[in-house]
Amino acid sequence: MSEKTSPAPELVDSHCHLDFPEFDGKMDAVRKEMRANGVTHALCISVNFGGFPKVLALAEAYDNFFATVGVHPDHEDRTEVDPARLVELARHPRIIAIGETGLDYYRSSGDLAWQRERFRAHIRAARECGKPLVIHTRQAAEDTLAIMREEGAAEVGGVMHCFTESQAVADAAIALGFHISFSGIVTFKNAAALKDVARAIPLERLLVETDSPYLAPVPHRGKTNQPALVRYVAEEVARLRGIRLDELASATTRNFFSLFKEAGRRA
Repeated sequence: MSEKTSPAPELVDSHCHLDFPEFDGKMDAVRKEMRANGVTHALCISVNFGGFPKVLALAEAYDNFFATVGVHPDHEDRTEVDPARLVELARHPRIIAIGETGLDYYRSSGDLAWQRERFRAHIRAARECGKPLVIHTRQAAEDTLAIMREEGAAEVGGVMHCFTESQAVADAAIALGFHISFSGIVTFKNAAALKDVARAIPLERLLVETDSPYLAPVPHRGKTNQPALVRYVAEEVARLRGIRLDELASATTRNFFSLFKEAGRRA
């Protein structure tokens, strides 16, 4: 990846999976690219209990990495998730959120009651430990929002990560105290509707992310994504909104540390 030459904007990658095999043995290079592109911090996201120690180890090893604890909605192990277990793991000072959690009706089929119960368990844990939620929803927006309301997710707030839904869904999530995070998808040419949403979200509710190693933004589409590339996401959102990159970066970084208060205390 070529390094940017313009001034560093001080961005945060609010959602990445640096524990995945694509990054094994490459963390020095990943962090070098982050510095070159003005990406100061990254939130490493848990997707299952088995991988959690590796996620936590990243946050313990690097003072500008933070971590979450949670089980992804389409994780193949359908064992019931105990809220008490999530709460206990979330006591660690480097854990700043619960998730990623939510509903995914795209990858799973049949009776998905187990997915909904898993989501409820995460919301209950978040409320108990007072940490925000990182929510994934795909082809399940109506049920996702309904469960958020029923379980009191507004009490802790959080972020709708890798947002690809409609303006109406964004508005409903914002009404519940949630932020909206855009990934590399917003840079894709066929994402016209999503670009409109990115223009309309209140600036104080915006976040940017990579979802590394997936969804590399244009002009790196199809390659392995990494936190440094969140700059391209931010550049596109700034362009869509008609504001400077540094303004967008300042707002999204401020939003990140305002939402994830534990990160602000430990940054």
